[in-house]
Amino acid sequence: MKVKHPYKFGKGYEKPVAYFSMEFAIDQPLKIYSGGLGFLAGSHMRSAYELKQNIVGIGMLWKYGYYDQIRKSNNELDVLNQEHHYTFLEDTGIELDVLVHGHNVKVKAFYLPPEIFGTVPIFLLSTNHPENDHLAHTITHKLYDNNLATRIAQYIVLGIGGAKLLDVLGHKTDLYHMNEAHALPAAFYLLQKYKTVAKVKEHLVFTTHTPVKAGNEVNDPNFLFEMSFFNHLTLKDVEKFTGFENGWFNHTLAALRLSKKANAVSKKHKQVSDEMWGSFNKICKIEAITNAQNKNYWTDEELEKAHLKNDHKKYLTRKIKLKQHLFNEVADQTGKLFDPKVLTIVWARRFAGYKRADLITRDLDRFEKVLANTKYPIQILWAGKPYPLDGGAVDMFNRLVHITKKYPNATVLTGYELRLSALMKKGSDIWLNNPRIPLEASGTSGMTAAMNGSVNFSTNDGWILEFAEHGKNSFIMPEVNLSWSEEEQDQYDFDNMLRILEEEIMPLYYDKPEEWSKLAWKATEDVNEMFVAKRMADDYYKKLYKA
Repeated sequence: MKVKHPYKFGKGYEKPVAYFSMEFAIDQPLKIYSGGLGFLAGSHMRSAYELKQNIVGIGMLWKYGYYDQIRKSNNELDVLNQEHHYTFLEDTGIELDVLVHGHNVKVKAFYLPPEIFGTVPIFLLSTNHPENDHLAHTITHKLYDNNLATRIAQYIVLGIGGAKLLDVLGHKTDLYHMNEAHALPAAFYLLQKYKTVAKVKEHLVFTTHTPVKAGNEVNDPNFLFEMSFFNHLTLKDVEKFTGFENGWFNHTLAALRLSKKANAVSKKHKQVSDEMWGSFNKICKIEAITNAQNKNYWTDEELEKAHLKNDHKKYLTRKIKLKQHLFNEVADQTGKLFDPKVLTIVWARRFAGYKRADLITRDLDRFEKVLANTKYPIQILWAGKPYPLDGGAVDMFNRLVHITKKYPNATVLTGYELRLSALMKKGSDIWLNNPRIPLEASGTSGMTAAMNGSVNFSTNDGWILEFAEHGKNSFIMPEVNLSWSEEEQDQYDFDNMLRILEEEIMPLYYDKPEEWSKLAWKATEDVNEMFVAKRMADDYYKKLYKA
C-alpha cells in the first residue's frame, strides 16, 4: 500500500516527517495511551492534519492498552487488563521481521485512516502474529510493561519496526521524529542504512519530555546488546557513537548525541534540560517548543459561541449544563450529588509523587474547615491513573478514596481517559495543579481546562510560566526556596494554596461573579492565543524540522 494524505500539503509543510510515539491519545475508543505524552501526541496528529502537514504517525497497537482503571470492593484502585478490538483499523497485510533478543519476531502493521478521527495517517505495530511464540506476543500486550526485557523489546519494535515499515511502504522520509527516547533503536537501524553518524543526524530529531529520573532511562549496554537493541552494531561501535556514562547507556543522552536537533517542551524545561545535559559533549542543540493542545477537539462549541458573543447569561447557563454532565458521572460512580452552582475544584492528571495529588489534604483539620464553609461552599474532585506498580502513587490514590468517603462534597473518580478528562475540564471552575517545582516539564491539562473557562490554580512551573498572570487569568502560588527540604516546600505550598483559595478564589467566585467570568474569559483568550496545537505543530516545522 501507499501512504495517502487526503490533502495537498500546506506551504512550508512539504517535508516528509515520521513521528514515532509509544502512545497516541487520539479518541476514547482507541485505548493505546496512558497520559500526558499520549495526549500531546494525539493533539499533534490532529493539528498536523488540520494544517495539511506531511507527517505520518508510527505507534504501537497495545492489545490490553495501558490498563482499565476499576475499583476493588472497598473502592480502592484495581487494575483490569482487558483485550481491545478495533474494527476501524485496517490490516495492511504487511509483515515485518524484527530482531529481538537474537530471534526474528513477526510484526504486523495496522493503519488508522485520516478520516476516522481527523488525524494524519497513523500506522500501529503489533506482534499478535500466529508464527510468534507467547513471549513475542507479549511485546505488544501492555503499554509500559513492568518487565524490563519486554519494555526494551517494545522499543525495538517501535524504532526498528517503524523505520523498516516506512522502507517497505516506499514512503520517502526526510526526518524521523522521536517523541521521547522510546524509538531510539530506529537510530541504529538508520546507522546501517546511512553508514555514518553524520548522515543519521541529518534525518533524526528528538523531543525530551521530562527532567524526572524515571523518564530518562539508563540501562546496562551489555543487556541491551543481548536484546538486539543496537540492531547488529558491536558494543565498541555503540560506545564510539553514543558514549557510555560510568559504563551505563543513557537513552536520552544517546538520543541527544544522534539527533541533529532536539526540543524541550517549555521555555523553563529548556533551561532545566540545558542544566541537565549541557556539560555533556557532542549533544545537539535543544530548542524550546512549548506543548499545546488541539482546540477543536477539546473546546465545547456552545461555550465558545457564548464567549465570542460576549453573552454572559448563555455562557453561565452552558457552564452549569456542563457541570451537570460531569456531576451525573460523579453520582453514577460515587452516589454523591454535586451542585452545579457550587465552586468546583478538580485535580486530574497522572498520579505521581512529585505531582502531589493529596497536597490540599496535608492538614486534615484545615482541609475540613474549607470543605465545611457554608458561606463559600466548594466541591473537590480527583481523578488520574497511577502506574500500577508505583506503590507510593497507588497508596496516595487509595488514601484520597478513604479520606473523601465521609464528605458529600469531595470524591475520587476512576477511568481518567479522554472522555472523563473532557468532562472534568468542561465541568470544573478551578483546575488545580501543584507539582513540586521544577519537575513539571510542561503539563498540558490546564490548557484544555482554560479553553473551557476553567481557571488554573497552580504552582509556577512548566507552561504556566509562559501563561499566567495572577488574578487576571489564573491564580499562582509563590515559588518555594529550592534549598528547603521537601517537607518545608510542601508546607509552604500548602499554606499558600489555602490562603489563596480562602482569601481570593472563593470570595471572587461568589461575591463578584462578573469579575470571575472576566477572569475565566481572559484565561480562555490567552490560552487560545499561544497554547493551541496548531501553533505547536507549526513550530515543529519551523524550529525542529527546518534544514
